[in-house]
Amino acid sequence: MVEPQADGTARTAVVDPPARDPLGANPSHGVLVRVRTLLPEFTGALQRVAEQVLDDPAAASRATIVELAERSGTSPATVTRFCRALGFDGYADLRLGIASETGRARSAGWTVDIGREIQPGDPLDRVLGQIMAADTQAMHDTASLLDLGEVDRAAAAIATAQRVNIFGASGSALVGEEMQFSLHRIGVPAWAWTDVHNGLASAALSRQGDVALGISHSGETGETIELVAEASSRGATTIALTSFPQSPLAELADIVLLTATQATTFRPDALSARHPQLVVLDLLYVAVAQRTHERSHAAFQRTAQAVHGHKAAKDGAAPI
Repeated sequence: MVEPQADGTARTAVVDPPARDPLGANPSHGVLVRVRTLLPEFTGALQRVAEQVLDDPAAASRATIVELAERSGTSPATVTRFCRALGFDGYADLRLGIASETGRARSAGWTVDIGREIQPGDPLDRVLGQIMAADTQAMHDTASLLDLGEVDRAAAAIATAQRVNIFGASGSALVGEEMQFSLHRIGVPAWAWTDVHNGLASAALSRQGDVALGISHSGETGETIELVAEASSRGATTIALTSFPQSPLAELADIVLLTATQATTFRPDALSARHPQLVVLDLLYVAVAQRTHERSHAAFQRTAQAVHGHKAAKDGAAPI
């Protein structure tokens, strides 16, 4: 295919295969969230269109198909392929979706504009507003991305597992440790591993019916992929918690739970993923507790009684 360039000359463009939309064509999925999620999978001309839309969504919602093609240095045919890759029938549907999102953002005011840098002299109330806006948007986007059927499958696997191994590195390891604590509280035998050697030893002992949960924002953390792959080779059901549905970790896993992040200038993407990850794991934990209601209820009672004597005495009375 030949595409015109700014100087009037022509060049042969790389033809990108239409990207598979892992989120489906569900209108409830935010358009911009879907574009951000698929961006790493786009190449060449499709990637330039995606970047143009993300750089200035409001302008994209007002532009004609020819104008968007010119701004991205592509062609109307490429923009049409971009729309179809997102699950839209045509450009009009894409514009409508973007306009709807940008309209909501404008009505919400500056607190949704989490792209601004936080200056050293900014008052703390504004800093708090920026942080809350970023986290709140990321969690709303995660809710729109999340496949509840996959959550239900993951909960069913964990509820009946003899052993649950949780793998993650750095910030993902901290999130994994919280999940391990929650599962232990309801009687699910779970371990969170951060050391590769110990994790591999545990993964190698996995059996059919066990579960391996790998947590990685990028889905490209080598150690986490290695640990999940080892558990998978031993017959464990594998679950990936990631922001990228076509990452190596997601491709490896039997069940994929997606999170969204809201890019900010004051926090790396990996840290931005932490709160959405916790939301998804909280949902998964509650779903497991629901499936094991009687066991969980008894576990809550026993664990509360076990630590009761270590709680601070009320009204000066000695703890019982």
